[in-house]
Amino acid sequence: MTDKMSRSARRNKKTTKKKTSGKRPIWKTILFTILFIGLAAGIVGGAVGIYWIATAPDLDPDKLNVPLSSTLNDKYGEPFTTLELENREQVKYEDLPQVLIDAVVATEDARFFEHKGIDLRRLGGAIVANITDGFGSQGASTITHQVVENFFLSNEKQIKLKVQEQWLALQLERKYSKEEILEMYLNKIFYGNNSYGVVAAAKSYFGVEDLNDLTLAQAAILAGLPQRPTAYNPFRDPELTAYRMNTVLDLMVRHGKVTEEEADEAREVDIVAMLAEPEESSTKYGAFIDKVADEISEKLEGINIYTDGLKINTTLDTNAQERVELLLTDTEANPLNYGSDNVQGAIVVTDTKTGAIQAIGGRRNSTGSQELNYAIDKRPNLQPGSTIKPIMSYGPAIEYEKISTYHQINDDAPYQGPGMEKPINNITRTYSGWVSARTALSQSLNVPAVKLFEEVGADRAKSFGEQLGLDMPDDLYASDAIGGGSLTVTPLEMASAFSVFGNGGVYTEPYAVESVEFPDGSTVELRPDSEPAIEDYTAYMITDMLKTVFTDGTWASGSMGGLPVAGKTGTTNVDDGSAGDRWFVGYTTNYTVSTWVGENIVDGKRVGLPDSVDWTIAQQMFRETMLHVSEGIDTADFQQPDSVVKLAIERGTNPPELASDHTPAAQKVTELFVRGSEPTTTSEKFDQLDAVSGLNATYNEDDHSIHVEWDYDTDSDVSFAVSASVDGGSIQELATTEDMSLDISEVEAGAKYTIQVVAISNENNSITSEPASTSITVPGGDEEEEEEENIPPVSGLSATYMEDQGIIDVSWNYDGPPAAFEVTVNGGQTQTVQSQGIEISGTFSPGETYSISVTPIGQEGDVRGDSQSTSVSIPQAEEPEEPEEEPVEEAPEPEEDEDDGEEAPPEEDETPDEEEPSDE
Repeated sequence: MTDKMSRSARRNKKTTKKKTSGKRPIWKTILFTILFIGLAAGIVGGAVGIYWIATAPDLDPDKLNVPLSSTLNDKYGEPFTTLELENREQVKYEDLPQVLIDAVVATEDARFFEHKGIDLRRLGGAIVANITDGFGSQGASTITHQVVENFFLSNEKQIKLKVQEQWLALQLERKYSKEEILEMYLNKIFYGNNSYGVVAAAKSYFGVEDLNDLTLAQAAILAGLPQRPTAYNPFRDPELTAYRMNTVLDLMVRHGKVTEEEADEAREVDIVAMLAEPEESSTKYGAFIDKVADEISEKLEGINIYTDGLKINTTLDTNAQERVELLLTDTEANPLNYGSDNVQGAIVVTDTKTGAIQAIGGRRNSTGSQELNYAIDKRPNLQPGSTIKPIMSYGPAIEYEKISTYHQINDDAPYQGPGMEKPINNITRTYSGWVSARTALSQSLNVPAVKLFEEVGADRAKSFGEQLGLDMPDDLYASDAIGGGSLTVTPLEMASAFSVFGNGGVYTEPYAVESVEFPDGSTVELRPDSEPAIEDYTAYMITDMLKTVFTDGTWASGSMGGLPVAGKTGTTNVDDGSAGDRWFVGYTTNYTVSTWVGENIVDGKRVGLPDSVDWTIAQQMFRETMLHVSEGIDTADFQQPDSVVKLAIERGTNPPELASDHTPAAQKVTELFVRGSEPTTTSEKFDQLDAVSGLNATYNEDDHSIHVEWDYDTDSDVSFAVSASVDGGSIQELATTEDMSLDISEVEAGAKYTIQVVAISNENNSITSEPASTSITVPGGDEEEEEEENIPPVSGLSATYMEDQGIIDVSWNYDGPPAAFEVTVNGGQTQTVQSQGIEISGTFSPGETYSISVTPIGQEGDVRGDSQSTSVSIPQAEEPEEPEEEPVEEAPEPEEDEDDGEEAPPEEDETPDEEEPSDE
């Protein structure tokens, strides 16, 4: 029994140990799970991959030679052009020069002749980059891949298409030789300038008929073009072409295709000098199509609008496009005279609300081919002139400091701030003292713009410009405040920035393409989103100031047919101080138009515009464009937002004070304030004192005098001016006294004296009261006069302004002998009526107070009753800004400084000194 129990115990013990040792560690469970998931994913992924490969298109040889044309539709969906392949020539591999083969292979696929269609080393690097930086961040496309993509697949960044691309690349390598694949590539690729294939490109750019005549520099340029054919087009941007050529040469040196010495020699070539004459193109609206090509290239990588069979829905307004092209072409139908064959010009029209580009005129007398497009191509020497002032100075000051349009700036003298090498001058070398922000901007004064820029600070000015879509330099200086610094712009960028002011502070990136439809029916929407960029009060207040440019500013002579329009002039200067560029950017609630004239090239050097070019040429371009596109449509005025307050301010007050009821109309100005920062103090400069009361005149027979006395109940420090007239004659001042009585001695017997008393402030003698008057007849006349002398004054005198009829209605009561009534307005205008009322018509000044007195006159006309007075105030109404200082402006210190036009060209002695560029 003991032995049996012992065996049971041992058996139980063994069983327990076996169970304990059978538990799987947690790490093994996790590892098993991961392996299982990985295996399952691999199976699923493999199945999906096999499905994608199975559904890949066939390598149809016919497709290798069938490029597809693209159709472009205007904003209404109507086709306006078809981009057909008109310039393509084929080349055989054996006719390719080695220098071109080396340049292409070094640039696009260094191991092309070694791999089997897939470059595993390149693929591995791309996989790592896509994991770390996101899918699509780096590709591993070989030349074989690009042939597959161009002929058989779209270039969308989808895993499915990439898998199919790898599979088809392997198939292509099995079916065709490396030489045939490279031949396909070079015959298919789009090189820009309407050139398809390397043969057409060599002829188009360099006039080279035989590819074996290509130089190393030319081969490097051709090899670099396919990456960005529009941007690297040497006709459009030789500097960017040179940058790309240098990259290709560096790659050729790295891969042992040329020596460093050979590359350096190629870098010395003059790209412009070796270009052929550009050929004219039959494609309509070339400047606008340039923008379409740029936009699709940026947003849809690898898409070729000339070969991919696309339906492109654009924003083009053909009516606007035809107009700008007419205005930029020298024909009899063109109402503009540019004054010189050498100068260039550009016009851009955008939709103010949406940012949609309506029209682009890229240059004067365009041939239609892909030339330098001055409207959209970035150039290092194109400064904005004074058109930048709303963006660099006044806009940021309103946005961040909430200044008003009345904000006072001292334009007292040339200004030299901290760190400035020399002072900033106004173009006319004259200065206006304290001026409002409205006056300074509309007259384009330099000194106030620079001072305001320094108040705001460069960092906030830079941020403001970026919010309006401008590509701002890293550092801004005082010269940038007047458009003569390091900031460069294009007419399109300026149109886009100004449209934010016209659209209540909302920014939309300017765009030419609404959507793209591919041959398979799929569609990609490309319209950008709109977003608030600046405060609505900033947008409206800048707009309101820029409307003044057309009334009292630098283009007050510009007739815009009653359109509610805002805008800004601008001029830049070249080295000799003459005007190098002229700008005008303006907008309505519907359209924004940017115009530019410049780039006067003589003997290969950029010089100032000749005197034959009218100083208002950019304004004329603007007017002829804006009036045309606005014809026949409603143009609403800009709506004042709730964040803005409009107030009548008394001129000359600093800080601003509200105009009082007694401020003369000529001393009032209507200005805008950000709600919450408006002034609350009312000016007392022209306040009216209370009139005297109880005025009474009595005759003192003992000394033959008239005793006059009155009451004055306020504590104001005043004196009293006492005047009198005799028998209706002119009124003469008798004395000024601080007493409330006065004796008039040696009066004339039988004469009627009308006595008037006015209170005058002892602190400011321009502040007075309404006159109080009374009449008395000195005894001693004949009996008839004595019988008639008791003519009582009128009673119940009242005056009411009838705004709807534009009249003052005056009425009174009279209880006395027959009489006529003499009605006097403001002590001047007089009219005699028989009735007990009168309607006074005329032009009444808003905010003005009119004093009306009524005097009864006896039937014989020589006996008058006492005068009674009343007053009526005309309600305040918005009044137009009055002309202020004349436009003055001048540029700062940089190499090319600027400003904008004034009402007349500066006289000879107002021309900026040669060593100091100017800004209008």
